[in-house]
Amino acid sequence: MKAKPDLSFWKLWNLSFGFFGVQIAYALQSANISRIFSTLGADPHDLSYFWILPPLMGILVQPIVGVASDKTWTRFGRRIPYLFIGALIAVMVMIMLPNAGSFGLAVSTAMIFGLCSLMLLDTSINMAMQPFKMLVGDMVNEKQKGLAYSIQSFLCNAGSLVGYIFPIMLTWIGISNIAPTGVVPDSVIISFYAGAAILILCVIYTTVKVKEWPPQLYAEYNGITKEEKSEKTNVFKLLVKAPKAFWTVGLVQFFCWAAFLYMWNYTCGALAANTFDAPTITDGTKTVLNTMSEEYQNAGDWVGVVFAVQAIGSVLWALVIPRFSNKKTAYVVSLLIGAIGFIGLYFVNDQYINLSFIDNKYVLFLPFMMIGCAWAAMLALPFTILTNALKGGHLGTYLGLFNGTICIPQIVAAALGGTILSLFPMMPGKGVAPEINMLVLSGVLLIAGALSVSFIKEHEK
Repeated sequence: MKAKPDLSFWKLWNLSFGFFGVQIAYALQSANISRIFSTLGADPHDLSYFWILPPLMGILVQPIVGVASDKTWTRFGRRIPYLFIGALIAVMVMIMLPNAGSFGLAVSTAMIFGLCSLMLLDTSINMAMQPFKMLVGDMVNEKQKGLAYSIQSFLCNAGSLVGYIFPIMLTWIGISNIAPTGVVPDSVIISFYAGAAILILCVIYTTVKVKEWPPQLYAEYNGITKEEKSEKTNVFKLLVKAPKAFWTVGLVQFFCWAAFLYMWNYTCGALAANTFDAPTITDGTKTVLNTMSEEYQNAGDWVGVVFAVQAIGSVLWALVIPRFSNKKTAYVVSLLIGAIGFIGLYFVNDQYINLSFIDNKYVLFLPFMMIGCAWAAMLALPFTILTNALKGGHLGTYLGLFNGTICIPQIVAAALGGTILSLFPMMPGKGVAPEINMLVLSGVLLIAGALSVSFIKEHEK
């Protein structure tokens, strides 16, 4: 097998730069979907069901992109065509989704429109996201792979930071963060427009700057023999042959991604009730948080801020992870720090913390910084461990299949979320669902993930 050459820092940067734009889109979705559907009239007990669509589309789309791109070659490359098409669709959907409540539709119709838009958005984001992971696996040697994924992690978190703070930045400059009943605020709508513009510009940059290797050179660099090229196989045979790292890292992934699904799903309602003391409203059959109240919308904006703090924590911790001599130790420590952060959110309210010199909304920064440590590990370590265990011409397929370890736990968590939430007693004094308890559950899941790291079977080439 021909040795892959060392790449300059800027070539490594260019391989992943488009991820910055893709992650802005993903961050806007993560921070605002629950807010959008709550604004349209969704019950908190039903919110988790809306979150089934994103991972469901991921588990369908990413393996297809992986298998197809392994067999593709055009003058634009093998991975980049899928990246560009996915980004183009994402841009169009980002313009539609936040307008679900602005067309004068009935609540049920607006909800269906929003769901269809969400499905298309996550399909396209997944289609655009997967090629970046594959490009690193295709073109970066083992010595530089850690640096390449660190750059990708940095750009991922930088994009998250921008996406998370867009709505509150627009609010600070005077764009309204409240709107009539059933309508998404202008601050959120304009954020999606801006994110769409940045996404397409970043993807165009990557498309212009990155030149993938032609098939013969790719085969030489990745040790693909003529027999492997002509080999008839399918994803089921490949799963049987998957290295142990695929399955053992997948077990850790299950707990971690279920935990973060609940964070994305319930943070808005949890902070609104637990920290911002948003008022409730009764519609005759049930009591819910008043999503039209200033407190609720302020909490919705603040979700972007604390998620941005999480991204900052992740960037900083990503600099620490390489200092660990053992990747599994780094994994365990990172997840346990994140677990403490999640559980600590329960106590950030006037009942437990009542300081005269600082508002509790700023106290939230500490636990979310800690949660960022877990996120940094989740972005970098699983792919480093897995790609070091892979060889041959099926890297794209394996990475697409590995996405199942991200999507399946989210689907399971989303399907069970409403049922689990209903098992908790209503919040005292408010009579609404205790969404903060779901974040505590996220902490418990990260502890389970940390314990599962001991089962990981690494293979270094």
